[in-house]
Amino acid sequence: MKKYILVLILFLSACASSAQQPVVVLPVLLPTATAYIDPSYPSAQAELAAPNQAASGIEVRMQSASVDGKNVNADVCFTLPDASDWGIQTASLNYSGLVVQEFGTMLVSLQEPSNGSLGLRCDTLTFIVPPDADLTNASIVIDAIAATPREGEYCSVYMPKIQQALLDRGIGISLDCVDVNGVLAMQILSIPADMTQEQAEQLVYSDEFFAIRGPWSFSFNLSQ
Repeated sequence: MKKYILVLILFLSACASSAQQPVVVLPVLLPTATAYIDPSYPSAQAELAAPNQAASGIEVRMQSASVDGKNVNADVCFTLPDASDWGIQTASLNYSGLVVQEFGTMLVSLQEPSNGSLGLRCDTLTFIVPPDADLTNASIVIDAIAATPREGEYCSVYMPKIQQALLDRGIGISLDCVDVNGVLAMQILSIPADMTQEQAEQLVYSDEFFAIRGPWSFSFNLSQ
């Protein structure tokens, strides 16, 4: 009887020892697969029917247009009338009766004006569209370029231009530059009696004095 008990104890000990050992599961290695490219994300390059446009004394050239996934990219260059910080202010992508007005810009190159010659700035415009957008008959319209005034330019560049425009319109607003803590700043000295200060400021600081309007329109076909 003791012999059977001893055998049973040895059997149970072996089972317990086996149960405490960790179970190692080897990973199943799958063959490397080629990356899947969704056909709804197209890629195409377009030829432009009229790459150059001129309006308001500014020449704009669209060098190329392409679609890469959801991004419609256009490389655009335009002449600079002066050394101010000019950039594309408003533009839109038009396709299939839809208008996309939000866009991003990335500076590609900048040639400052010199010796009386116009400068040249080139940017890449990027519009985001759905991957199934029909770009068969698309166009990009640039409505205006604008200059962001640098420090001191209000007095040296813009104040004479703004004052002359007001005089030509018969608007009795008087401007001058005054020293404010060692820095020259443009200020409104006097306004007509029937005009509020807010109305005068809206007029004087309107973007019409810092923008040049086109439009410049470019049509292209990005169908595959």
